[in-house]
Amino acid sequence: MTTPVALTIAGSDSSGGAGIQADLKTFAALGVYGASAITALTAQNTKGVTGIHAVPAAFVTAQIDAVFSDLDVGAVKIGMVAQAASIDAIASALARWKPRHVVLDPVMVATSGDRLLAAEAVAALRTKLMPLASVITPNLPEAAALLDEPIAQTEAEIESQGRRLLSLGCRAVLIKGGHGEGAESTDYLVGADTTVALAAPRIATQNTHGTGCSLSSAVAAGLAKGEGLETAVRNAKSWISAAIASADRFSVGHGHGPIHHFHKFY
Repeated sequence: MTTPVALTIAGSDSSGGAGIQADLKTFAALGVYGASAITALTAQNTKGVTGIHAVPAAFVTAQIDAVFSDLDVGAVKIGMVAQAASIDAIASALARWKPRHVVLDPVMVATSGDRLLAAEAVAALRTKLMPLASVITPNLPEAAALLDEPIAQTEAEIESQGRRLLSLGCRAVLIKGGHGEGAESTDYLVGADTTVALAAPRIATQNTHGTGCSLSSAVAAGLAKGEGLETAVRNAKSWISAAIASADRFSVGHGHGPIHHFHKFY
């Protein structure tokens, strides 16, 4: 029996709702074995981030090498990278190990509004990690920040930004519509030849902590199981929508609570 394996390279969330904790919960919920390489420790809860301690780049490399030298990694998800030195380490390691699939979630700001990526590291993320990605998964503000443009307001503007992001070297772009408005939250999967709009009802809840981390991890889980990209994205969208819809079953913290990763089970 072959066990699908996914590796998350991301930061730790001490409150358990986002970061590697959310990634590993997502992998487990979707039947994938999860491994991790931690880029940063954060002191955070549902109300905000109070501290960030970056892991030395050499130790980020050591974690990635340890996983790849032993586990058959089917897909990699990259989340919070925190600093330019870690980006260099990740890019070098991935060039060495050549994973089949890389899902890059360009995490810049937490749900609480706290910054998670040093401003000077954005250019390194754009030039060194994006060209390695099978798909990147920015939300509307992140897509705009990567291009140094205003936030897209219309479907045509979103698709146009997706095309410009493609030109930076990634193979596909999934622009998430959670920060938009209207009765539906629509994500746009932009590929070389097509754009697919994926709509779901917008859910009224403040418990959205870790949504972006979990969606990108769900895509990576699908790819690790051998799904094609569009199928993986569709399945991830369906799963994350159900996890958000079930979030109010929890009463965790006093700010933006977590989504319900294991809504299928309890």
